[in-house]
Amino acid sequence: QVHLVESGGGLVQPGGSLRLSCVVSGTIFRLNGIGWYRQAPEKQREYVAEISSGGSTIYADFVKGRFTISRDNAKNTAYLQMNSLKPEDTAVYYCHLLDSHWRGQGTQVTVSS
Repeated sequence: QVHLVESGGGLVQPGGSLRLSCVVSGTIFRLNGIGWYRQAPEKQREYVAEISSGGSTIYADFVKGRFTISRDNAKNTAYLQMNSLKPEDTAVYYCHLLDSHWRGQGTQVTVSS
């Protein structure tokens, strides 16, 4: 059974930063690509970023230059560093294994003054 557990969400002021973590178990982490997506109330799910097993990264245009995805294979953990946060970044953020249905339970990010 594969498990993904996100953490690191919270309330932050506009312009602030958060780092989300995604701990993966039940699979060989280093062989899997990891992605992040988000979903805000009454909005469509949005792709945010992904990192391949080899460390290649792709970002949605609206986060380029603000968010950084990374991974630590020794810790079975992927990260999403989010800087210069905006109110429109408010959403539940989910990590998932690429090319699979496995995802975490999500972590709430709220950007508000």
